[in-house]
Amino acid sequence: MPELPEVETIVRRLRNPLIGRTFCDVYVDWERMAGASSIDLRACLPGQRVEAIGRRGKYLVFQLLSGDSLIIHLKMTGDLRVAPVSEAYHKHDRVVFDLDNGYQLRFQDPRKFGRVYLTNDAKEILGRLGPEPLDDRFTEDDFVALFDRRSGRIKSLLLDQGFIAGLGNIYADEALFLAGIQPQRRADTLLEEDKRRLYRAIRHVLGVAIEQKGSSLFDETYRGGQYQQQFLVYGRWEQPCSECGSPIRRTRLGQRSAHFCPNCQQ
Repeated sequence: MPELPEVETIVRRLRNPLIGRTFCDVYVDWERMAGASSIDLRACLPGQRVEAIGRRGKYLVFQLLSGDSLIIHLKMTGDLRVAPVSEAYHKHDRVVFDLDNGYQLRFQDPRKFGRVYLTNDAKEILGRLGPEPLDDRFTEDDFVALFDRRSGRIKSLLLDQGFIAGLGNIYADEALFLAGIQPQRRADTLLEEDKRRLYRAIRHVLGVAIEQKGSSLFDETYRGGQYQQQFLVYGRWEQPCSECGSPIRRTRLGQRSAHFCPNCQQ
């Protein structure tokens, strides 16, 4: 699933060709991706101009001149690209947005899990998300305060989008390694110094990953990212730790895997 760095990379790639453009029509090949918004997309989106494109957690947010928001979640295998109308469609193009300049915004999603929303109240979709980890207003003290009355495994907590927005398997594993915290550790056993170290690790990992345009794990979905070449633990099961040489271990937490060094992450 695209995480914060991949989504941020896509947002930055879309701004130049889309801001100022007007939607002319919408074609929905897989109705479930638009759900209740399907009728609104066809009826209300044509004629609306894109004023800004941003990100909230793993969601892309298109701010429209009318005040409405077009919100897209890529889920596991979604991607967005701008293509000329003359270009052949990909077999996994599920939602296609006609633009006023002879181009289209195409939502490609092999597994059909992605979602598209058109709303006049973005909080209906985004209101339950936790803070943005890279927001300048989100301080170490704010992060420490998030742990009040929190328990459970720290890796599972980091994946909770209501706790903090945008993290997934890759960057949670990498940040926990940098902070020296095992993913199985209970959140309520962390010392304040552990939490502050984790805050800095999260921001460092995400910042570098964005500079590297995210991680390319599947050629058709995450194009151009280079951060996978810097993975310290994620996907490196049984390979030697770059710090101490111990074999990287993998375990299961709920339905997710977790990679860690048993020596560096005591």
